[in-house]
Amino acid sequence: MITSVLVANRGEIACRVFRTCRQWGIRTVAVHSDADANALHAREADAAVRLPGASPADTYLRGDLIVKAAVAAGADAVHPGYGFLSENADFARAVRDAGLVWIGPPPEAVEAMASKTRAKELMGIAPLTDPTGVTEADLPVLVKAAAGGGGRGMRVVRRLADLDAALTAARAEATSAFGDGEVFVEPYLENGRHVEVQILADTHGTVWALGTRDCSLQRRHQKVIEEAPAPGLTPELTAELHDLAVRAARAVHYVGAGTVEFLVADGRAHFLEMNTRLQVEHPVTEAVFGIDLVALQLRVAEGHALETDPPRARGHAVEARLYAEDPANGWAPQTGRLHRLTVPDGIRLDTGYTDGDDIGVHYDPMLAKAVAHAPTRAEAVRRLAGALERTVIHGPVTNRDLLVRSLRHEEFTSGRMDTGFYDRHLTDLTRSAPDPLAPLAAALSDASTRTGRFGGWRNLPSQPQVKRYAVAGEEHEVRYHHTRDGLTADGVHVVHAGPDRVVLETDGVQRRFDIARYGDRVHVNTTALTALPRFPDPTTQHAPGSLLAPMPGTVVRVAEGLTEGTTVQAGQPLLWLEAMKMEHKITAPVTGTLTELPVSPGRQVEMGTLLAVVEGDAE
Repeated sequence: MITSVLVANRGEIACRVFRTCRQWGIRTVAVHSDADANALHAREADAAVRLPGASPADTYLRGDLIVKAAVAAGADAVHPGYGFLSENADFARAVRDAGLVWIGPPPEAVEAMASKTRAKELMGIAPLTDPTGVTEADLPVLVKAAAGGGGRGMRVVRRLADLDAALTAARAEATSAFGDGEVFVEPYLENGRHVEVQILADTHGTVWALGTRDCSLQRRHQKVIEEAPAPGLTPELTAELHDLAVRAARAVHYVGAGTVEFLVADGRAHFLEMNTRLQVEHPVTEAVFGIDLVALQLRVAEGHALETDPPRARGHAVEARLYAEDPANGWAPQTGRLHRLTVPDGIRLDTGYTDGDDIGVHYDPMLAKAVAHAPTRAEAVRRLAGALERTVIHGPVTNRDLLVRSLRHEEFTSGRMDTGFYDRHLTDLTRSAPDPLAPLAAALSDASTRTGRFGGWRNLPSQPQVKRYAVAGEEHEVRYHHTRDGLTADGVHVVHAGPDRVVLETDGVQRRFDIARYGDRVHVNTTALTALPRFPDPTTQHAPGSLLAPMPGTVVRVAEGLTEGTTVQAGQPLLWLEAMKMEHKITAPVTGTLTELPVSPGRQVEMGTLLAVVEGDAE
């Protein structure tokens, strides 16, 4: 019987496993890097062990130290979570060799399926592993990491001229994320649907196929919105997907939870890979089948048999991943203090953060997963969209608004989405539409805190007070007056103005605005604003054509042959930053001359650091 579990992971998945362990009366052990010393998963566990490492990003890849930590803490089992070493057969063997229970499939099954090239061969599919064999006729192709997942180490190539650069970037990203730089090349199917089957197998020969999930809404090949069951599949195709998934599991004598992924196009299923671990999106399957997959993993690891038939599916569930990122700015990850995160009642929230935690640069920018379950798909989608719209997030920029608009997009509500959804609709979905009254509410709230006996006095009473705010990259100026009767503004009636709440009336309709301040950052309901200084500091201005670091990170590469004085074309890659285990390309904003290049590979930069200056050609 398992009495103590070490989770060889961090963040949301570690907290998720701990929750089930506590319900089962099982002690928990966390491991953490120095950067995660005060992380929620380290604080929630019964015991925590620091893992030394050359860098925070590498810490959770040290299997030897994790096994040593489990033994030292008295754990008798290890749960790998997802990512990092969760699909590493050598780590699974090391856990077993130490006399610990491995809460996952046999190392041989991990080995057979963890490499996507070997998995395809096992399923009778021959990937184009030799990039030199790619021709124009093969395009577009997908460069893909052989190990791991989560969209890392993947690049779509549409021109042969871009293949070498894509291979280099994918290998570097895969090495950073998984410790394995092997990549392969395969045909890229445009506009297919990403559909997967959750499986669960015991040591007694029973294999469950727990329905389907649709994970088609993706950015950078990483899932954003998932749902169960996958909408619009025929009974015949669903049965085929279940059969293929069970066959894949039986082929490698699988044990535990896993996922078999497919691309569905033109009514046909194309095998992608088998993930020999729990998936990020497992909560939608739990909601539909009324089960706890982590609890079932524990039971299987203890040798218990599953029921002959799986439970029946009921209703529909949808999950949205909240990321600290700016979708309108190339999905750039965001860092900083998460001051507040709350969702309405009735929505499941899985997260590795709590109010006051810092979002760093070393790991994936996912803040949380919000899940809604309802009798029908339409009800589940509407419930989740409404809940996200009312979700309070005070801190860095997130993708919350994008999620709400995606869930309400006609292509999604009708179930006609595919993996090209954001390629087609991102511009419209990220078009800024801030509440026009939010800046005024912020200004009135601020003024209310300073309106004392003489706070509103001016020697020119006809002139209004003026405040400026930045909202979604645009500057807004608002004007209001101090009068003997209080604060006023043209076009609205100020019903109430206080430091935490403002009530405005327009056309007989009253609206309430809840206000929260953190330095120069102001949150008005769900709109985030930045208060701008009355007199901007001229020393902070940069020359036209300056390229500033969009996030903290490390310069990993500079384009070959690039030096000051080089002529560059608009859109030409200049250098690459690595942040949150993903590479981010920095390109020339205009055609012109590179006049400054103050950074080199290996340099760590903060957000706003000058990376390069491109002086545009005179017209």
